[in-house]
Amino acid sequence: MKKYRKLIIAAVIALIFIGTFVFLWQKSQPKEIVYNEFTPKTENIQKTTIITGKIEPRNEVNIKPQISGIITELYKEAGDFVNSGDVIAKVKVVPEMGQLSSAEMRVRLAEINLKQAQTDFQREENLYKQKLVSADEYDKSKQTLEQAKHEKMAAEDALEVVRDGFSKANAKASSTLIRSTISGVILDIPVKVGYSVIQVNTMNEGTTIATVANMNNLIFRGNIDETEVGQLVSDMPMKITIGALQDLKFDANLEYISPKAVESNGANQFEIKAAVKLSDGGKIRSGYSANAEIVLASAEKVLSVPESAIEFSGDSTFVYIIKGEGKNKTYERTAVTTGLSDGVNIEIKKGITAKDKVRGPEIVADDGK
Repeated sequence: MKKYRKLIIAAVIALIFIGTFVFLWQKSQPKEIVYNEFTPKTENIQKTTIITGKIEPRNEVNIKPQISGIITELYKEAGDFVNSGDVIAKVKVVPEMGQLSSAEMRVRLAEINLKQAQTDFQREENLYKQKLVSADEYDKSKQTLEQAKHEKMAAEDALEVVRDGFSKANAKASSTLIRSTISGVILDIPVKVGYSVIQVNTMNEGTTIATVANMNNLIFRGNIDETEVGQLVSDMPMKITIGALQDLKFDANLEYISPKAVESNGANQFEIKAAVKLSDGGKIRSGYSANAEIVLASAEKVLSVPESAIEFSGDSTFVYIIKGEGKNKTYERTAVTTGLSDGVNIEIKKGITAKDKVRGPEIVADDGK
């Protein structure tokens, strides 16, 4: 038994040794290299670029008060449509004490002057009836009285404007009522009832009561790299895609290219704007992120091969034309003249025909299978 056991162990060791030798020998043998093969095709090639930006209304207006005061009423809210002249809010005036004192003083002086003018006129009128003064003096006295009356009215109007923000004479044009200056959709109302607001003037931008925009006239605003901006021209067509609306797409036309670059993340970028053509029923909100696709160059019905089949060597380009079949297959390195590339396929202007077959990249075997 011991003799047979030794023989079995020796046989197992021999089999392991032989198997290992065969495995290593097979691994050391050169593998056949297999390449992809392509036939040139006639097709259209387009070089495109994608620009990231956002959708904005072309005409967006900040509505600001003409007087300082406190918001007492808000008649609209964000999302409402308003026509030009519609009232958005009402402001209660907080008068400036210096202006209020001056206006009150003007009213008192006007009252004094009016009383004096009335007294003088009555005296002149009595004298004129007695033919003791001329008609010219009587007319001057009457004119002075009329001027005093008008001055009092003007002083009272001025006081009402300073104190209340409007006068009885021009109540319809009251500056306490904040009206929209354009027709459109209210994008934002950043104030609430009780907020203090400042009037717009040469020294202050004023408080924004509401932001109104025409949402039927939108533009796409984005930035393009300096390496591509030279290929843009005015009125180029674009495709706008809004990912937030299930890849909703619109046509647009390029209408503005900034003459000056701005630096962004270490690269020079040029701002562009494009007029968006809205489809019927399209509901777009201001500020949506969007992508614009622009065709920078195109070539129609040209011979092309996958760019992976091209060998680049300095300023020259080559392909390998397949000759023969099976074990007799060879590859002939041939110079070609290339044209437009879309990143996948490249135009071949000269060097091969549609009947040739060209070698592509090596097919890498999947060892996991």
